[in-house]
Amino acid sequence: MCARSVGRHTSTDRDPDDHHHACAAGPRAVQRPGHRGRAPRQTVRVDRDGQLGRYREWMLPRIMAQTMAFSCFIVAIGLTNDINKGIMDRFRSLPISRASVLIGRSISSLIHSSIGVVVMAVTGLVIGWRIRSGLGDAVLGFALLLLFGFAMIWFGILAGSALKTAEAVQGVMFTAIFPLTFLANTFAPTERMVPFLRTVAEWNPISSLVQAMRELWGNAPPPPPEAALPLHHPIVSTILWAIALTLVLAPLSIRAFNRRATD
Repeated sequence: MCARSVGRHTSTDRDPDDHHHACAAGPRAVQRPGHRGRAPRQTVRVDRDGQLGRYREWMLPRIMAQTMAFSCFIVAIGLTNDINKGIMDRFRSLPISRASVLIGRSISSLIHSSIGVVVMAVTGLVIGWRIRSGLGDAVLGFALLLLFGFAMIWFGILAGSALKTAEAVQGVMFTAIFPLTFLANTFAPTERMVPFLRTVAEWNPISSLVQAMRELWGNAPPPPPEAALPLHHPIVSTILWAIALTLVLAPLSIRAFNRRATD
């Protein structure tokens, strides 16, 4: 019966798929070279769901890291506007340290960014993202995110204190932050990059942060053996990057703010 059904197919048949139900071998019995057989829908759905699940878990840490990096953009524009509006002159008349003003600004910006991270985490849980490790590793991943965000905020304070207009701040911050977030392992694995870009990406502090969160949350396997040192020790690298950036940027930010406040 199945052989006759196949034999009756000619080049004038418009839809050979109509005969696939003629025998138990279905697609294998009638499939021809170049013909698109109908794959079982259940198999396709399982594979697709598995790939989407892995993609969500791989992408969400980089979205959080990118959001925290752009937190310095918000504080830079806000600080510039406050200085231009004379708000900082009012603080100068109070018996407080000027550094306390900047520390308060950095903490408030960090809290603002943390709210966005919480919203993204809840949204990720709704769409299927999961933390597949223990509670301690999960908390450590979020702590590293906040630590790196605190360091990046000092870069925003430096830009907001040194530049006098919001337009100048936007130009400088976009030029600096976009390469930092894109030349990393955020959107693509570094092993597929050309050697020069791979070296830059793997030594990027954003890459260390993203790799640390992915490993702590069980969202990605360890890096390949030929990867750079920071990716093999992402937690330590992220902490060292955050401390180094804070030690360098905080004094420069305070100096630039004092110079701007006395102008």
